[in-house]
Formats: sequence, structure tokens, C-alpha cells
Amino acid sequence: MDMIQLEKCISEYGKDIYSFCSQITCNKQEAEDLYQDTFLKAVELGEKIDYEKNPKSYLVSIALRIWKNRKRKFAWRKRIAGMMELVEEAVSEEEPGKEGAVEDIVLEKEWKEQVRKAVNKLDEKYRIPVYLYYTLELSIGQIGEIMKLPEGTVKSRLHKARKLLKKELEVVLDET
Repeated sequence: MDMIQLEKCISEYGKDIYSFCSQITCNKQEAEDLYQDTFLKAVELGEKIDYEKNPKSYLVSIALRIWKNRKRKFAWRKRIAGMMELVEEAVSEEEPGKEGAVEDIVLEKEWKEQVRKAVNKLDEKYRIPVYLYYTLELSIGQIGEIMKLPEGTVKSRLHKARKLLKKELEVVLDET
């Protein structure tokens, strides 16, 4: 991958990749590191990226692989050396320029925050397909390729995640 192709990838897919990194890490610093490492790895694997196919899903799979490796290393080190746990902070995403009544904006932000919290409570095997499907708008086939899972498994995980989210959000709505 040369500099022109790298700049093209960053301009076209950078925002989506960063958003994905933010959502799986739930920590701004970790997200920035993962984002940078993803594009560094893409430069290393430059010849393997086929720009005629879907480079976005390839970049997402690189980010996911790096994140899983980091989590695995951290868990291993924690078991061996008893290191401190990672502190995960929710990354807030602001939407500038939104018009409407103040109450509507506040209610919408509150609703989005409730949904984000409910999604973050999901087990990782359900949370990642939800982010890939709804945030990055990848197809089930692309998600299957990224996660190295059959399409049926991706569909069933999305279905299960929807059921869990519905149950969680119904409880939240009943409390308000």
C-alpha cells in the first residue's frame, strides 16, 4: 500500500474504522491506538488488500484481530503477573448541528445513551456483530468473513442480541 492508497483508505473508511474501534474498546485512548495500529498493519499487508473488493471489511477485520490479540495478551499477563485491570470508559459521540427543541435533543441523547449502555452490557460475541451490522452497515456475509463465522451463526447471534436488547430496553423504559 503506497501513501496515496493509504490516504484514500483513511479518507473513505477512517471515520467508520475509528467508530468501530471506539465501540469495541469503550476507551478513547485504546480506540486511538487501535485505529493507528489498524492502518499500520494495513500498510504492512498492503499487497493483500484488494481495492476492487471491500477494503472496509478487510480493515475492520484487521482491527478486530488486533483487539482480540490485545485482550488475550492482557488476560494472560493478568493471570501470570496480576496486573491492574484495564479501565474502560464510555466514549461519547457528539452530534453537532442537530436542530430541534431542546427537550427532543435531550430525550434523543438519553435514548441513545440507554441503547449504548444496553449494547455494551452484551457479551462480546453478540456485541461485535451488532456494531458491525448496525453501525458500519456491513452485510451478514461480510461480518461472517470478518469474524470467521458461518452466516447462520452471525444471523443467530444478531437475533439473540436483538432479543437481549429488547428485554433490557423494556426494563429501562419501564423504570422511566
